[in-house]
Amino acid sequence: MSTDTAPRTDPIRPAGGTGAWAVLLPAGRYEAERLVHHDTLELTGLDGDARPRRGDEVAVLADAPPRLVALGRVVTGGGEQREDPEDPESDRFGGTLVVAYTRRVFDEPVPADALTLDGRVTALDPAVFRELADRVGPPPLRRSWLVSLDLPIEADSPAEAVRLFWAYVQELGPRELPAFVSPSGDELAMQAFVLGAEANQDPEEDD
Repeated sequence: MSTDTAPRTDPIRPAGGTGAWAVLLPAGRYEAERLVHHDTLELTGLDGDARPRRGDEVAVLADAPPRLVALGRVVTGGGEQREDPEDPESDRFGGTLVVAYTRRVFDEPVPADALTLDGRVTALDPAVFRELADRVGPPPLRRSWLVSLDLPIEADSPAEAVRLFWAYVQELGPRELPAFVSPSGDELAMQAFVLGAEANQDPEEDD
């Protein structure tokens, strides 16, 4: 049996720099992340050799086919964590990974067929990550939107109508209820969205 006494190096982590990783979303998670805005992505059950550190960059991927849906940065992880400045492994995480989103492209994923994934977490060369980030491009300018949800509700008082409204919203959610969105000041451009995608609500146009 041999003992490795040489300093451990990580080929994906430049000296003094951050690492880069590809994280594959579990089945069904892409739709959930696309439906509701989240500031962070939390993944569990990631015990294994691949252990990102706080500050590492992350490319979030959906599978079948592989496509890039978001960029992020590791912010924290679960499990016991030691704080030993002399131990380069002390800031590595256990089975839970939390990534803060820095860029989302869930509605317009970027093809990533050339990537070879090794499980749910795969080390990336930083140059490969930068190439993916360049393909995503800068975020578009933010603008104001009007979003509404109209439900005809029968009730014996305004307060009861509001309670029923929120009950229906919680029960049906974005998978069944159409939300109507338009740019501020241009209500004629209103569109209906169901399941995070534009949906036609005119039955006559379906015929």
